[in-house]
Amino acid sequence: MAAAVHVTVWDDRDRTGGGPAPTRNPATAAASALFVHNIFTWGSDPTYGFAGQRPLADSRRLLLIDRRGYGDSPDTARSDVDADAEDIVEILDDGPYAAGPGGAHLVGHGNGAVAALIAAARRPDLVRSLALIQPSAFTAAAHHPVVAALLGRVRDSAPGLPDDVTPEQYLRASTEGLGMAAPEPTPRRLRAVATSMRERPVWEAKIPLEAIRSAALPLLVICGTWEHAPAAYREHVGLPLKAVAESLTDDLGGRLLRVPGYYPHTQEPAAVNAALRKFWG
Repeated sequence: MAAAVHVTVWDDRDRTGGGPAPTRNPATAAASALFVHNIFTWGSDPTYGFAGQRPLADSRRLLLIDRRGYGDSPDTARSDVDADAEDIVEILDDGPYAAGPGGAHLVGHGNGAVAALIAAARRPDLVRSLALIQPSAFTAAAHHPVVAALLGRVRDSAPGLPDDVTPEQYLRASTEGLGMAAPEPTPRRLRAVATSMRERPVWEAKIPLEAIRSAALPLLVICGTWEHAPAAYREHVGLPLKAVAESLTDDLGGRLLRVPGYYPHTQEPAAVNAALRKFWG
């Protein structure tokens, strides 16, 4: 069965001068790792995606989902983490990317981490471990004052965006408006931004903490330290994300890794990759 979304496959274990790949015994192969990206991006994107994790393909197969409306996946009227979770389950459950005995390692960033959490709760038998990079699971940490303040701001704001706001304007407001450089507004980037503009607000997501806790999956949470981030970005985004990372780690009995910067897997890929290698064993 073909997946409903595009999946990029990286597997560099058999690079032997460009020759044919030898047959590998699936029973002894390292478990695959499946990556789920955040907004404004796609799986293999070097700016916000997982291009920096390509070195991990030297020891296992890496699967990088393009969520619906992103990258090479089909368009969608409204991106939704619950639909993304169903896509994750479908990919791991059947077809060429099936997780196999023991499940696959699941890695998610931002909204993609929320989708990964929901998928793991629905089918923990397909998941070997869960690594969350700055998860946007705000409703799971609503008790924290800085997260409660964020949720209050977004819920009290006017619903939706004005019809005349273009994806390029939104991209610049979301980057330059917070003191960061805006990426080149290529058609591929602007399509990802347009999908993000229509995405169901992540603070509407219900995080099934009890189901995840009951599954007792190994958990690694990765968060930036944010001390050198642009001040507005740190205040409005960084502090709530740090609070969520700490809350999830405590609630689910995981391990928290703090790395310098505010985009861990792109700014500090070597540190993140080393942590993932150790976590996966």
